[in-house]
Amino acid sequence: MLATAQISIWHWAGFIAVILIFLALDLGVFHRKAHVIKFKEALIWTFVWFTTAMLFAGLLVPWRGREESLEFVTGYIIELSLSMDNVFVIALIFSYFRVPLSYQHRVLFWGIIGALVMRGVMIGVGAVLIQRFHWMIYVFGAFLVLTGIKMLFAGDEGVHPEKNPVIRLVRRLFPVSSEFNGQKFFTVLNGQKMLTPLAIVLIMVETTDLIFAVDSIPAIFSVTTKPFIVFTSNVFAILGLRSLYFVLANAIGLFRYLKVGLSFVLVFVGVKMIIAPPPDVEVLSWFHFKIPTSVSLVVVAAIILLSIVISIVTAKRKPDSVA
Repeated sequence: MLATAQISIWHWAGFIAVILIFLALDLGVFHRKAHVIKFKEALIWTFVWFTTAMLFAGLLVPWRGREESLEFVTGYIIELSLSMDNVFVIALIFSYFRVPLSYQHRVLFWGIIGALVMRGVMIGVGAVLIQRFHWMIYVFGAFLVLTGIKMLFAGDEGVHPEKNPVIRLVRRLFPVSSEFNGQKFFTVLNGQKMLTPLAIVLIMVETTDLIFAVDSIPAIFSVTTKPFIVFTSNVFAILGLRSLYFVLANAIGLFRYLKVGLSFVLVFVGVKMIIAPPPDVEVLSWFHFKIPTSVSLVVVAAIILLSIVISIVTAKRKPDSVA
């Protein structure tokens, strides 16, 4: 068996550089001009990003081993699943601010840039906390269980920009125009530079992702605490979020039970984190069970697929109940 290659700073730099090249091509070549992203185009890009993620998982096998590759896939599925709830909230934000379809991709693009930075910082902090204070794994686990239960019984709160403290602060510090200026985030009116409503939408998307990241980052720590695997699985999930949005946004009503499925996913990974933490974390020897990564992957995938199937079947039987 080949020795596992060590992850160096050059691997981190190389991965980030490749992602930045992909993003530059995305904005500068494929989506240089604002246009409406249709379902077929979004479906193709969703397939491209998913295939790229699976290819990366395949490269991990000879480089880092089968188990680490499986950890990446499991983390990717968890992050992508939890991102689906984020998709529906973003759809509500776009609808509330009446963002034209042709401008939505630009907001999502820059939103992803911010999400990559924020999640990178959160992953680093989370990994350090767990390595220095091993009991934090139980705190994260309990937090996920409580969050999952809360999500199960919580109703749809809608979009309330006036309750967002970041939006309130921005409005106090900067003037905001009442009209869009194409897909620009700034405009000049009467000689005064102002933010456009699209900038406010971007801030809403960023803060929304930050809130969701508070759930999703601890969730992946139930699988592994290796920073490189946690970060790369998050990156691929976020990159696929844009195209996934355009695939799912027009079919929100078909996924009425998806949030129920996501709540069960959070509870499952939270319980797993408590009773079966990742093998790379020192835990209480008298309270530790072994749940293989492959089992976690199957359970999470089964919960999500079951919730989607039940949602679609229910929607077809009761079409009037679809929002």
